[in-house]
Amino acid sequence: MKRILIVDDEENTRIGLSKLLAQEGFEVISAANGAEALDCLASNKVNLVISDINMPIMNGLNFLRELSRRFPSINVIMITAYGGVESYLEAMNLGAFEYLHKPVRLDELRAIIKRVFSGTCRETHLAQIS
Repeated sequence: MKRILIVDDEENTRIGLSKLLAQEGFEVISAANGAEALDCLASNKVNLVISDINMPIMNGLNFLRELSRRFPSINVIMITAYGGVESYLEAMNLGAFEYLHKPVRLDELRAIIKRVFSGTCRETHLAQIS
């Protein structure tokens, strides 16, 4: 079973995405910020990360930067309610697989996840535990 890590400081978003993705057959774990997510990744194998950009403690772009350094083979879908061209470009330059605006459309997210797991754009591997 594929495991997805949801990273978002909004509890309703974490719960909603977790339920929807579980219904799609994925195992889902979640974290409230980038620092918590890195802790999760240290002890869990993950196939995909879906992360918000605007979060306290460690924002999504800093998290993506660190994730790319520690776990370069994990694909990341960035989501945001406040993003613009600059954050889009930075996220993509840091290696994000895709960048979506909230509210996330489930059909669009499904299609992107299918691309991730089919290897259409980037090869997907399990995170290697450090």
